[in-house]
Amino acid sequence: MRTAVITIVAGREIHLGTQRRGLVGSTVAPDVHVVVVMGGQEVVQVPGLCTEVVHVEVPPSGLPLAAARNAGARRAAELGAELLVLLDVDCIPAPELVSRYVAAARTHPGVLLAGPVAYLPVAPPAGYDLAELAATAAPHPARPVPADGEVVPEPRTELFWSLSFATTACTWARVGGFHPGYTGYGAEDTDFAIVAAAAGVPLAWVGGATAFHQHHGPSGPTAANAPSIVRNAHLFHERHGWWPMSGWLTRLHEDGLVHFDPATGRLDLVPATAPQQPA
Repeated sequence: MRTAVITIVAGREIHLGTQRRGLVGSTVAPDVHVVVVMGGQEVVQVPGLCTEVVHVEVPPSGLPLAAARNAGARRAAELGAELLVLLDVDCIPAPELVSRYVAAARTHPGVLLAGPVAYLPVAPPAGYDLAELAATAAPHPARPVPADGEVVPEPRTELFWSLSFATTACTWARVGGFHPGYTGYGAEDTDFAIVAAAAGVPLAWVGGATAFHQHHGPSGPTAANAPSIVRNAHLFHERHGWWPMSGWLTRLHEDGLVHFDPATGRLDLVPATAPQQPA
């Protein structure tokens, strides 16, 4: 099964380099690594890994995460990929990640296949030792970790995430990819999973298709990404009739960054106020 790993990137050169080291060490190497650059970053070829680089423009509204994934999937299909493995740039594949996704796709071709993600501590000065990742990483506490090679159906659509997942090119076409209206931070994952479920594409966990999440600074709801979270929440609400990211929106509300009016169902960003000048 011809396989493409698709990674979207804006900066994160060290994360990308470590991920590529992991792909080179895979027990079954991908046929191509499609790197989608959001902006003007240069990506060079590395020995042992066929890399295809795609560039997408960055709109004023923020990073086009959804559109970038679509561009990567489109290029992978043009190159003849039968299996698409989407892997965030801060994820290092376990040696068996690609092979486990390939095996699962052969027996479950019409399914969204999600691998477990384990979180790494801060990298040492010399970088992560790929041979020691499993000994230092902690599995996500709210996600299943099936036995190696086991494929477990998951009825909870909301648990889908785009950090690491795979599906056949045919199934991707059936879902239609990510909605390109989402830019910046939040909600495109849940939207994709809902659309997939409506198209009759279920979700399942794949044991052994483990990705190790490289440590980085906080990426949750902040004043910086509040505008994109609110904008994307409105788009999601228009499409599906309910508010996503309830935990994030609650935190933003508690921090005084958003306001929700239960009478109207309106979610608004609280305008920033200028700091008071000393008298």
